[in-house]
Amino acid sequence: MKASGKKKESGKSSVLMDVKPWDDETDMKKLEEAVRSVHMEGLTYGASKLVPVGYGIKKLQIMLTIVDDLVSVDDLIENYLTVEPINEYVQSCDIVAFNKI
Repeated sequence: MKASGKKKESGKSSVLMDVKPWDDETDMKKLEEAVRSVHMEGLTYGASKLVPVGYGIKKLQIMLTIVDDLVSVDDLIENYLTVEPINEYVQSCDIVAFNKI
């Protein structure tokens, strides 16, 4: 990667993501730890909360801030959050909101 001078600041986006567990027996604390264990340059985790979806199941709603040039949310979901070992907890991820900062 080449060092860049103080040219144009790379754009940032704020992403609100739903992370759905497999079932009501999924340990949501471990699910959140697994999600937050993914580190990428340009990815910052923010606040999160558990939101009931029914039948005793809760989903993790988590805020991410990404540097657009460095992080693709689709890549993050497909290549990190829904593969081993994290897919032991995570069934799927959905982008709820995506806003340029």
